[in-house]
Amino acid sequence: MINFLYQIWVLFVEMSPYLLLGITFVAILDAFVTKDFISRQVRKNNLSSIVKTALFGIPLPLCSCGVVPTSVYLRKSGASKPSVVSFLIATPQTGVDSIVATYGMLGPIFAVFRPLAALAMGILGGIVTMFFSKSEKEESTSPTNSFAFEDISVQKKTNFPAKIKKSLRYAFVEFIDDISTQFLFGLVIAGAIAFFVPDDFFASLFKGNELLAMISILIFAVPMYVCATASIPVAVSLMMKGFSPGVAYVLLVAGPVSNAASLAILNKVLGKKLLAIYVLVVSLSSIIFGFLLNFIFEWTNVNPHSQMSHSHIHNTNFSLFDYLFALIFLILILSSIYRKYFVKTKGEVMEIQNAKTFKIEGMTCNHCVMNVEKAIRSIPGVSDVRVVLNEGVAIVKGDYSIEAIKNAVENIGYRFAGEK
Repeated sequence: MINFLYQIWVLFVEMSPYLLLGITFVAILDAFVTKDFISRQVRKNNLSSIVKTALFGIPLPLCSCGVVPTSVYLRKSGASKPSVVSFLIATPQTGVDSIVATYGMLGPIFAVFRPLAALAMGILGGIVTMFFSKSEKEESTSPTNSFAFEDISVQKKTNFPAKIKKSLRYAFVEFIDDISTQFLFGLVIAGAIAFFVPDDFFASLFKGNELLAMISILIFAVPMYVCATASIPVAVSLMMKGFSPGVAYVLLVAGPVSNAASLAILNKVLGKKLLAIYVLVVSLSSIIFGFLLNFIFEWTNVNPHSQMSHSHIHNTNFSLFDYLFALIFLILILSSIYRKYFVKTKGEVMEIQNAKTFKIEGMTCNHCVMNVEKAIRSIPGVSDVRVVLNEGVAIVKGDYSIEAIKNAVENIGYRFAGEK
C-alpha cells in the first residue's frame, strides 16, 4: 500500500508545476475572453462559424460537464447546430491547462498534436452536421435568450481589479472545484496501473492489434467521465505498460468528450440524429487520429517514451521547487475537497429568508451553477436566487411563477424536480 501511494504521490509532484502554470493561464483567459463575444461570432450556419467555434473552444478550460451548458447557451444565443457540434467536440479535448500538462508529461509532439487534432475533429463534426441538417429548418433563436452568462456590456462596467479578482477566484477556486475529484480519480487509476500492471502487459494482451486496442479503450472511455487534465496521468501509465501513443490518445479524446450524463442532456438539445452524428464522429475520428499519431512518431523516428516524463519511474530526485509547487497544488486540491464534501451549506441556504427551495437535477460543476442561477435570475419577479451544487437545489425569493422557473431550468438542459 505504501508503494502504491508513493506512485500516486510521485505523479502528483510531477504534474503540479504544469497544472499550476495552466491554471494561471485559465485566469488570464477568463479575464479577457467572454462567452458572449464567442456567441456573436458563430451565429451563421456556414463553414466560417464552424471553424471559429472550434478555434475559440480549444483553449477554453471546459470539460464535458462544463461544455454542455455552454453549448446550450450558444444555441439559445443563435449559434447554428453545426457550430454547436463543432464546439462540443473540440472544446473538452483540450484547454490551456491540459495543453501545458500534456507538454510536461507526454512531450511536445503530443502537446502540439492534441489541439490540432481537436480542431480538425471539431470542424469535421460541424461539416457532417451541416450536411445532415441542411434540410432542417433552424429553430428560432434570439440573442435576447442569452441569460446563461454575463453580457459583455455588464463586464465592461466592471473595473479592472475586480475583474482580475473574479478571474483568479474562477481559476484557483471554481475551476479547481470542477476538476479536483476527477483529477484525484485519474491519479488513483494511473497509480494502480503503474503499480499493479506488469510491464508490456497491454502489448502482449492485444498482440500488436492496434485497432482492437483502440476499440477496447473507446468502449471503456465513452460512458465514463474523466476530464482532459485528469486523463493525462492515466495515458502516461498506459503507455508505460505497453500501449502505443495512438491508443493513449483515444483515451484522451473519448474520456473528456463524452459521458452518460452529458449525452442525456445533448439528446434533448440536439435531437437523436445529431447526437448519433456527434458520437460517431468522435469515435471514428479518435481512432483515425490515433493511427496518425503513431505514424508521426514512426515517421519522425522519435521514441515516444523519450519525450515523456520518466521521473515517476526512474528518477525521484525532485527539486525544492517541485515540492513547493506540489505543496501549493495539494493545498488547493484539499481545500476544494473540503469545500465540496465537508462544508455545511444549510447556513448559507437559510440566508435567503422567505424563499422556496427547488430540486434541480443534472448539475455537475460550477458552470452548471452559474447557468441555472442566471436563467432563474432572468425571470420576472425573482428578487434573489442562490444555487447550491452539493445539494442540487436552487433557493429562489420573490413573486414569480413556478412554471417559469421550470421552463427556464429545463430550457438550458437540466431537470426541474419540483419544490423540495
